[in-house]
Amino acid sequence: MDKVLITGGSGYIGGRLVQALVEESRFHLRLGVRQPRAIRPVWPREAEIVPLGLVSPEDLNAACRGVRYIIHLAALNEIESLANPEEALRINGLGSLKLLEAAKRAGVERFIYFSTAHVYGVPLAGMITEESLPRPHHPYAITHRVAEDFVLAAHDQKTIQGIALRLSNGFGAPAAVNVNRWTLIVNDLCRQAVTTGKLVLKSSGLQWRDFITLSDVARSVQHLLNLPASALQDGLFNLGGECSLQIIDLAQRIANRASGFLGFTPPIHRPGPGPTESFQPLEYKVDKLKSTGFTLNRNIDEEIDATLLFCKKVFGKKSEW
Repeated sequence: MDKVLITGGSGYIGGRLVQALVEESRFHLRLGVRQPRAIRPVWPREAEIVPLGLVSPEDLNAACRGVRYIIHLAALNEIESLANPEEALRINGLGSLKLLEAAKRAGVERFIYFSTAHVYGVPLAGMITEESLPRPHHPYAITHRVAEDFVLAAHDQKTIQGIALRLSNGFGAPAAVNVNRWTLIVNDLCRQAVTTGKLVLKSSGLQWRDFITLSDVARSVQHLLNLPASALQDGLFNLGGECSLQIIDLAQRIANRASGFLGFTPPIHRPGPGPTESFQPLEYKVDKLKSTGFTLNRNIDEEIDATLLFCKKVFGKKSEW
């Protein structure tokens, strides 16, 4: 069996990725987590769970031992990174470099790093390809750019097969109740629909974003794990869903899907646009990844429905509206 280390394996994307990979009998999964729980969660099933501090040489060496593939997701999120940019640089940047170096020492064959589309700047607008000039503004994006450069440099130097995925807005139901990513726009709106019976936007909703389901994110990783080394090209790939929507249109889509769960269509509340407010449409290109043979399912409504159902089960009894 091929041993796969997934850092951040108990997190939002990691949890869904584990759920997909446990179905493949050729993989033995090792999950690196910051703080192993006293009670083992049910959803990783047979996965091995190990402590992994990204700046701990002992943890890194032990976690990489015997591993063929690494999927690196562990990082401070955008809220934590903004609150403490220095810690974000230490964990997201230096921690990723230390993991990469430990992987090379252990003879790991392939290293898949999850970066972010926001390395291209804010707001994302127009046509964006891997040739677009990165201009990160946020500490979260800046530190991810630092890490991906180390991964791609190692790939160019042929010391490891390095892959950097610039992920757009992944969304979907988490693998477990205690995975807290309800600040993400789709998840937030689904929870609002169930708990308040309405959708409240913090902005006019005219912004454009590209959305990809977590099922397609997991499928992309499965594809890259099985891809021949000769097809990896320079190792850099955009990962989006070819689903560019304005936030207001996304909210309306969620409201329409929620009607089947609630028996009515939740109203949408939002502040009006400013007198000069406008946003250029976004086209987040994934042609490079598709050229390797990957295809998107683009099951947007199915993922929204699954997220609404999750929210109904977890938060429904707490509703007061």
